Amino acid sequence: MEVEQFLSQAEEQEVIDAIREAEKNTSGEIRVHFEKGPNQDALKRAQLIFHELGMDQTKFKNGVLFYVAVDDHKFAVIGDKGIDQVVPDDFWESIKDEVISEFIEGNHSKGLVMGILHAGEKLKEFFPVSEEDQNELSDEISKNH
Repeated sequence: MEVEQFLSQAEEQEVIDAIREAEKNTSGEIRVHFEKGPNQDALKRAQLIFHELGMDQTKFKNGVLFYVAVDDHKFAVIGDKGIDQVVPDDFWESIKDEVISEFIEGNHSKGLVMGILHAGEKLKEFFPVSEEDQNELSDEISKNH
């Protein structure tokens, strides 16, 4: 499957809208990245993409990346050390399970939206928005072909 076929334009907009909604109440930053698939461990690849996207440069170390390897059918969600230190130990796994359960049903955008909003709630809890908050990272979906 081509990266562009994973979500329709309308579905991509739903995901971007969910990112904006989740970030409205937090200083946290959420990104979504799609690629064909590097045929390697999704978590390791997500960590590399996290760095490539500059997500490790946020002020409060509270970036969250949703990574999808379209061809390999792999998914990972990771958070920077600021958010990772304060969420429960099973938090990332619970989001991953939530997203994957929708992916299995073919509901790619619904899974991502649910996961993004869930992450946004935790970000809001630990990193509430402040007056000087600014959007440090793009809300657009990044893609490697």
